[in-house]
Parts: sequence; C-alpha cells; structure tokens
Amino acid sequence: MRRLVVCSIVSLDGFSAGPGGDVTALPFDDGFDLYCAERLRAADIVLTGRSSYELLRSYWPGVADDPNASDSEREVSRQHNAARQVVVSDSLTIGEDEPWSATTTVVRRADAHATVRELLAANEILVFGSGTVWNDLLTAGLVGELHLLVGPTLLGAGIPVFRGPPTPLRLLEARQLDGSSLVLHRYSA
Repeated sequence: MRRLVVCSIVSLDGFSAGPGGDVTALPFDDGFDLYCAERLRAADIVLTGRSSYELLRSYWPGVADDPNASDSEREVSRQHNAARQVVVSDSLTIGEDEPWSATTTVVRRADAHATVRELLAANEILVFGSGTVWNDLLTAGLVGELHLLVGPTLLGAGIPVFRGPPTPLRLLEARQLDGSSLVLHRYSA
C-alpha cells in the first residue's frame, strides 16, 4: 500500500485560512512553491475537495506560460497541469473545455473512503488544502503523513486546520524550508 500525504499551509495559531475562508492571509512564499513542486513530483494523484479544486484550477493552469511568474510557480503549474486529479464532491461537474477536464475524476463523498483505499494500492496520493476531505480521511485512518507548513502569521480567526476527534501523531521531521519563513512539521498518522 502506498501512502496519502496531506500538505497544508497553516498559521501559527492553527488556521488553514483566514476569516471568510481567505487563504491569501497565509504567508505563501517561494519556499512554499518549491516544496509543493517537490511533493507534486512524488505524487501519482492529487486529491482535493470541490472548493480547493476550483481554486487551484482557476489559478494554476496558465501560470506555466506566464513570463512574470517565478520559476517555482511555473514548475508548480506544470506539475498540476500534468497531474491526475481526483475530486471528492457531490456537486462538481466539469465541462470538456475546462482546464484539467481530461485528467480529472469526480468521486461522490459516500464513495471517497473506498476509492482512496483502492487508489492507495498502487498510487502515492497528495492532498492540497481540502481540509474537510483530509480531516475525514484522517479520522478514517487513511492519511499516512501530514505535512504542515507553519508560517509566522497570527490570524486570530478563520478556518481551523484540524476539525476532528483527538488524533495521536508521531513527529517525523521539523525544519525551516530553505529560503522561506515556513517551518515544515511532518507527522505520521
């Protein structure tokens, strides 16, 4: 069995988004992009919920060809554009002419656990954002590693990164990302 890795940026006070779901309140930097590109290269599948998928799809497809984007942003875009995407949603529909339509599969919430178990037999799965999805998968025992990229920002309110029952984790690594203000906390679940 391969593993499911959750990668999430989080404020120092434990929020994955600011008030109103504002993810731009978090301290994204070049180190974040470099780490995400590294994780994308290691993954066979990117798993998200509908909201995260729509946010990623609205931003990343064109960045690969944007001369104003950084090298790391263009790399993240190329990796996302090439990735097999699986979206957990009961409401998402994808038009044939939309970015990533040829590489995206939508799975109903009721089928998510069974689908993830089946995919884990032969695939490394990466989850970006998608707190509702990964909190549910963590509670179900399907998350192998949790990579929290903790930034030097106090939001005071917003969407908490964790929304489940008490869950013991084992610290595997803690280090500051090169050229970044973010500290990686890597846990096994």
